[in-house]
Amino acid sequence: MITGATRVAGVIGDPVRHSKSPALHNAAYRALGLDWVFCAFEVADGDAPAALDAARALGLVGLSVTMPHKAAAAARCDELTPNAAALRSVNTVTVLPDGKLAGDSTDGEGFLRSLAEAGVTVTDRNALVLGAGGAARAVVQALGSAGARVVVTARRADAAADAAELAGGSALDWTDRLSAAADADVVVNATPVGMAADPASPLPAAVLSPAHVVVDLVYEPLETRLLAAARERGARTVAGIGMLVHQAALQVERWSGRPAPIDAMRAAVSR
Repeated sequence: MITGATRVAGVIGDPVRHSKSPALHNAAYRALGLDWVFCAFEVADGDAPAALDAARALGLVGLSVTMPHKAAAAARCDELTPNAAALRSVNTVTVLPDGKLAGDSTDGEGFLRSLAEAGVTVTDRNALVLGAGGAARAVVQALGSAGARVVVTARRADAAADAAELAGGSALDWTDRLSAAADADVVVNATPVGMAADPASPLPAAVLSPAHVVVDLVYEPLETRLLAAARERGARTVAGIGMLVHQAALQVERWSGRPAPIDAMRAAVSR
C-alpha cells in the first residue's frame, strides 16, 4: 500500500514503457520489506538534466538511467565513481542525504556477477566483444579489470578503438570478427543483433566450439539464435537475463545498503 511515507525510485529513458526495471525493483522492495515504489518515467532526449534536478528536488531514492540519457546523466551528477567517470556514462543515480547526485555504472559489475554465477572466470582469457555501444563499453571495462585480454570489434572502427582503450585492449575491423571469434575463449555479443525484433545472429555457428564461452547481452528472447547455436556446438552459454538482474540488484544494494534478493528479482522478471 502506498502511503505518505512511501519513497519513490524510478527509471528514465526514451522509450521506457517496455522496461523490466519496475518488475525487478518492486519485487526486491517487497522482499526487503521496504516502503518504496519504483516507476518508469518516459523522458525525452535532451531532458535528462531536468529529470535529475527533479529527482533532487523531490527527494527520490534514486534513478536507473537507460538510453539515451546515460551520458547526459553523467554530466549532471555532482560526483562519479571511477568507472562511471572513465565510461562518461551512468546507469545509476543516487540522491544523497545532502541532495547531491552520485553517479555510478553497475552494468560492468553486473556482467561479472552474472559470469561468476554461471561459474565462468575470465582472468588470463582471450575475450572478444562484439559492439562498442554503452553496454559494450561497460563490459569491456569490466573484462579488463578482471584480467582478460580484450579485443573489440564493431561496425564503427573509431568506436571500437575507443572502447578497447578502456581495457588496454585492441580493436579489429567488423569483417574480421569470424577469425577473432575462433581464436577467443569468451565471446560477448553486446550488439542488438538477436533481439526479438531482429532474430538474427552476429556470428555463424561454424566458428563456435566446445572450447568457447558465449555470452549474449540480449535478454529477450531468453535464448537468442547465437546462444542456441553455441549450445548446439557444445559451448557454454550465458544469457543476458543474468546481467539484467545483477545490474539492478547492485542498484538496490547501493540505495538500500542491504543485500539484494536475487531469487525474488529473477522470478519477477522471468514471469
